[in-house]
Formats: sequence, structure tokens, C-alpha cells
Amino acid sequence: MKKHNFNAGPSILPPEVIQQTAQAITDFNGSGLSLMEISHRAKDFQPVVDEAVALFKELLNIPQGYSVIFLGGGASLEFCMVPYNFLEKKAAYLNTGTWAKKAIKEAKGFGEVVEVASSADANYSYIPKGYTVPSDADYFHITTNNTIFGTELKEDPDVPVPMVADMSSDIFSRPVDISRYICIYGGAQKNLAPAGVTFVIVKDDALDRVPRYIPTMLNYKTHVDNGSMFNTPPVVPIYSALLTLRWIKANGGVEEMERRAIEKADMLYGEIDRNQLFVGTAATEDRSRMNICFVMAPEYTHLEADFLKFATERGMVGIKGHRSVGGFRASCYNAMPKESVQALIGCMREFEKMHL
Repeated sequence: MKKHNFNAGPSILPPEVIQQTAQAITDFNGSGLSLMEISHRAKDFQPVVDEAVALFKELLNIPQGYSVIFLGGGASLEFCMVPYNFLEKKAAYLNTGTWAKKAIKEAKGFGEVVEVASSADANYSYIPKGYTVPSDADYFHITTNNTIFGTELKEDPDVPVPMVADMSSDIFSRPVDISRYICIYGGAQKNLAPAGVTFVIVKDDALDRVPRYIPTMLNYKTHVDNGSMFNTPPVVPIYSALLTLRWIKANGGVEEMERRAIEKADMLYGEIDRNQLFVGTAATEDRSRMNICFVMAPEYTHLEADFLKFATERGMVGIKGHRSVGGFRASCYNAMPKESVQALIGCMREFEKMHL
């Protein structure tokens, strides 16, 4: 039976990325050595990092004066590194969910944090609007896509201060105006590579501004100055990220990824809105294209376990919703083929016929 991987993360990758990574793990570039056992300073590996950086800059149209680095620690470590490197007196944060809340908690250890708005009052089912960002803030931090609650910022906010963004789960799914940001970061395991590497896009002249001592490993400048090679980087995930970046370029770039994302999301949300058994959980205007969350309609909540079993038996993998929302979550990252979305829709329609 074909499996349709809707896992929220670690999540689906293009089949050729998996195959080529597997080949490199067996024999990297015909060297007779596994990618897992070569030195990160080997002459064969430096071009991997160089090309990955170049493709980041090309695909996202990153302006001059920015660096791309690959780190460990996941986005959760960046919650600390961002204020360590950029928060001098005050920072502004938009609270749109679990990960934004965690970032706010870490920032409070480094200075004043202004929570400009929150959607916690409605279990993060919408993106706050009409808020004011203090003009004296060192930066404004956003989480562009909220994997747990299924909401997404699809445009770059227009605010009077530099921005920082956690783009773990929607990077490369839409064009981004990088010039508005001093830092964009994300764990790669949702839309780019296997777990283990974190990407950071950082504006060079925003570094070395805060007066505090920053521990060497937590200083972005350390990794910029050393080309991500200050210590051993996560070699295998970086290689897989390179392969994914090549795949994105070969498939039409970020603009085509956005077109596909809109198409897949419109298909699935269309079925959720049509099907009498299901209801979407996010405000319509803020619905995520990456993580599509839905529950059983109130009169059919008793069928939730039955539908999960029904869909799982037909190859749908990872559609159980996060425990804080319940219901179902279909993660439709770049590598998710339209055919898998159609298969899930088919399950929903078949289940509806069985119970109506």
C-alpha cells in the first residue's frame, strides 16, 4: 500500500533526495567512504556547504550583506541565540502559538519584552491584527507558520523596526522580502532536510551590536566568520538540504512552490468546508498552507477515532492533530505531492458516504 506522509515533522522529503542521500551514505562522491564518516573539512564536503549557501541566496533572492549558516540545536536554541545577539534593551514579539510563546520566554532573560498581541484567547486560532510595534524596539519577532494550530502569516509585516522570524515550517514555500529582516531561522526537519540542522540567515551589520559578552558557540559572528565550520556541523542533514534546494530550483523555484502550496491547500480546505463531517479550526483568512488542521463537526465528534483508523488503514500517515487542538492535521510541505492530498480527500468523501 502506498503511504501518504502527512507528518508535521520530521516530515516528507522529495523521493530523489532520500534516494541520493542514501547513496551518499553508502558511498559519497565515489570516495569509497560514507557521507557519515568523512571529515567535514574534506575537500569533497566544502563544496556542499558552498553550494547550499549559494542556492539559499539564489532561491530566496537574499541581498548582499547577509550570511547563511548551518548550526545544530534546532529552532529552540535560536529562541535563546536571537536575544543573546540582538536584544540590547527592548524587543517586541507576536504571540501566535506554542513556539512563539517559547521564544518569548527565552527573550525575557535578556531585556524587556513587549508582547504586542496574542491570539491565546481563542486557542491561537487566528493571527492578531491591528497591533502596534514600539518604534524603539531592537527587533520584532514573528513565527510565520504555526504548525500546531494551523495559522500562517503569508506576507511580511510592515513595521518600523527590523524583524526576526522563525520560518521553520514554511521556508521556501513563498517569496520573502529578506531586507526587512535581520535574522531568519528554522529547524530544517519540516520543509528542507532531516532533523539535525538549523538554518540561519543573518544580516552581517546587525552583529556585534550588543555590549554583553556572548559565549563563543552562541555568537552568530563565530559561525559567520568560520563558514559554519567552527565546530563539526551536521554533515548528513546539510547534504540533504543541498539536494532539496536543487530539487526546488529544478521544480520552478520558490514561486512554483507557492503556487503548488496554494493549489493543495485550496483543494483540502475546499473539502473540509464542503464535507458535513469536518470543520476547520483556524480563522479562514489565516489558514496555513503548510499545516491544515480540522476536527469532526460537533454532532460527529464520536467518529473521530473511527476516521483516524479508517484513514490510517488507507495509507494516510501522521494526520492525528496535536494534543492541544485535537482532531486532525495534514501537513502539506513542499515535497507533498498533490496526489496524496487527493487521496486524503478521497478518504474524507468515502467516510462521509458511510455515515450520512
